[in-house]
Amino acid sequence: MMKLYILKHNFAYELENLTRAFFPNEKICTINISEELCEPYIYTLVLSNRITVKVAVDGKYKEHSMDVTADDDIELMLATMLYKCLTEICGRTLPWGLLTGVRPIKLLRRLKDADGSNKAEEYFKNTLLVSDEKLSLAKTTEANERKILELSQKDSFSLYVSIPFCPTRCNYCSFVSQSVEKAKKLIKPYVDILLEEIKETAKIAKDLKLRLETVYIGGGTPTTLEADDLYLIVKTIHEHFDLSNLREFTVEAGRPDTITEAKLRAIGLYSDRLSINPQTLNDSVLEIIGRRHSTEEFYNAFNLARKLGFRHINTDLIAGLQGDTVKSFENTINGITELSPESVTIHTLSMKRSSFITAENKLITEDDSADVSRMLSYGYDKLSLSGLRPYYLYRQSKMVGNLENTGWAKEGFDGLYNVYIMDETHTILACGAGAVTKLKAFDSEHLERIFNFKYPYEYIDRYSELSSRKQGIYDFYNKYF
Repeated sequence: MMKLYILKHNFAYELENLTRAFFPNEKICTINISEELCEPYIYTLVLSNRITVKVAVDGKYKEHSMDVTADDDIELMLATMLYKCLTEICGRTLPWGLLTGVRPIKLLRRLKDADGSNKAEEYFKNTLLVSDEKLSLAKTTEANERKILELSQKDSFSLYVSIPFCPTRCNYCSFVSQSVEKAKKLIKPYVDILLEEIKETAKIAKDLKLRLETVYIGGGTPTTLEADDLYLIVKTIHEHFDLSNLREFTVEAGRPDTITEAKLRAIGLYSDRLSINPQTLNDSVLEIIGRRHSTEEFYNAFNLARKLGFRHINTDLIAGLQGDTVKSFENTINGITELSPESVTIHTLSMKRSSFITAENKLITEDDSADVSRMLSYGYDKLSLSGLRPYYLYRQSKMVGNLENTGWAKEGFDGLYNVYIMDETHTILACGAGAVTKLKAFDSEHLERIFNFKYPYEYIDRYSELSSRKQGIYDFYNKYF
């Protein structure tokens, strides 16, 4: 257990995240009192005119101190000193330097808007210590993302619909989704209530004269539902919302083993963007991670969607899955690019707290981090050569190698919803179990959330309570618009 001493300051959150980036397998205990130091520990102290950082791990010791004034950015200085100690002890740097937040692209854009491109990029490189490779990726992504953000207007919003059911739960997943085998009896009442919430949400949007930009049906795995239920959901959205300004309608089909021609035809009546997510084209890895489909089933599903006329097919991949190697990941990338999908998202494996893989005490090694870094580099180069460019990027805690998730797309095929939800650009009205409505004040960072009940049985049994709660959308718009 790593002991993190936070003495006479309130910067525990950032220092803990930075520590975790170097020691992803360690439990970190934050301590706010002076006591006898015992390895391994990180000691941080802020006095009126001096700050000190001490690190002792595996018999190695580093210490840095610095004089400060009241005008100094103490948090940044502490983080920089801690980073210096940890790089000296661990013998490695982090690709994103001091950055531990989810939205590095949003930060880069703010800095560019405030100080210009040159100063923003210099700050990323020289102050935040971001590597040249990640700075280049951030610059390109920010330029492409900015064009998407400029499409959003004061009255814009997006609609998210949650289908919290999956055929099985993958070993890396922490989402609140229900195995269809265990929750089959809940599906019909769930769909019935979901249709009511969609209609009610459409009325709210109409009353407030909001402009619907994107629709995203996600999960879970939406195509665990039968074709008739999928048809009812997309039809209800189409009939009750004003789609005259709609730019994108996405259904995250997800698992290839749930996709049938009938389901695709039901979706295709109203949706033009489909996500089919193999995660890997390595059958042995698919078995390890608990996905009950084969590479062949993915190809069959992809080709069927093409045959039925879907103009935009996205595929999701994960770098760092158990059993995957750099070579087999390269084979996956090669197989995907041969299909020429309009967009591809490459995720880095994140060791989420409630996932099976974390419960099994899987550790992240330096070799894992190095391999995943090579996987991403190969994937980015191959996608770029195939005519795709990065359009959105975000990061998560406990990612292997402290890396990133990046969406790539051909020109004109960006996933707009992905950018809007990650940037928190405009309001997201959300329906279904586990969904979160995010109300965004225009020209402000102010954001309010309305949480739906997490589990399908709660959502069904307590819908009237949820319905009352969502009336708060009116109050928000009356106050901020």
